[in-house]
Amino acid sequence: MDFETRAIHDGQEPDSATGAVTVPIYQTSTYVQEEVGVHKGYDYSRVANPTRTALQVCLASLEGAEHGIAFSSGLGATTTIMHLVNPGERVVCVNDVYGGVYRMFSQVYEPKGYEFTYLPAADVSANLADHLDERTRIVWIETPTNPTLNIVDVHAAAEAAHAAGALVVVDNTFATPYLQQPLALGADVVVHSLTKYLGGHSDLIGGFAATNDPTVAERLFFLQKSLGAVPGPFDCWLVLRGLKTLAVRMRQHCDNARAVAEFLSGHPRVERVLYPGLPDHPGHDVAARQMRDFGGMVSFLAESEEGAVELVARTKLWLLAESLGGVESLIEVPARMTHASTANAPFAVPRNLVRLSVGIESADDLIADLEAALVRAPAARA
Repeated sequence: MDFETRAIHDGQEPDSATGAVTVPIYQTSTYVQEEVGVHKGYDYSRVANPTRTALQVCLASLEGAEHGIAFSSGLGATTTIMHLVNPGERVVCVNDVYGGVYRMFSQVYEPKGYEFTYLPAADVSANLADHLDERTRIVWIETPTNPTLNIVDVHAAAEAAHAAGALVVVDNTFATPYLQQPLALGADVVVHSLTKYLGGHSDLIGGFAATNDPTVAERLFFLQKSLGAVPGPFDCWLVLRGLKTLAVRMRQHCDNARAVAEFLSGHPRVERVLYPGLPDHPGHDVAARQMRDFGGMVSFLAESEEGAVELVARTKLWLLAESLGGVESLIEVPARMTHASTANAPFAVPRNLVRLSVGIESADDLIADLEAALVRAPAARA
């Protein structure tokens, strides 16, 4: 079946008890057992819940995965995956990574004896083998990266990582499974923040991991149960609702982002536009090869940090807020907001970078709002 059909039907049979078309919210913590150890597949909702099962089955199908494991947040998923690594082992990570992941790696795990190496996206794509050794357990990739929208060649990185015996984890949050299938490109684990495009309405927090490796899956299911970072049934139900419209939303996100990027690329107060859909983007060819379309995220460099801060305060339709992937358009300055934790890193986000999560409103209205804000934004000081 095609993606759009699976998003609506996989794991979501009509309720056998009532015929309800929509998967019920099983808001329960425990389940009656017929006798000791004999039950209908559920005994305690930290271990398993029918609404969560439906989400895991559906989203695994969309990622082309045999196994899907849901978590209470994207960082909950990341924390759980990091339990595949032991102190003294290495993680090689793309350096343009979500600030929360960098904060976790640098301030939680590194002090405990885990080793991290950060590489530019271009090196992960072309020279990864030069940076791997027998202690490398995971290669952590985002593509497109957050927030500068660099592109990593997943297939090339996976070949190098596997030759060294390392697992490849790809954060697919920006692309979603509709636009990109990392497991088909050679990745071992795909991770998502369900909070973003998969939920799609800025009303939940959640995380997800998918894999075709039965050994990895068995360990992640054990860790899901044992660490306890599980989502509640209502959040799972909200994500299931979001998945039903994922394909149509992503098509509109991509169309709008393309229009916004083209507008910004010709504006005199914009130094540079970072969007893989533009032909002059250094990762354009790779993105065109491994993605269905180029996504709904656009970043650009304002004339100055002051200009960036002034600009994001002047927009009307673009809401000044962290997060991304909702139907509404959001604008932010990563260096002061989502990526403030990278301020002292050697790969700190440019201070004048503005990140746009392009929603599904009228593209003309979004462009008019940006144009008005850019006109009023102060010019760079000499």
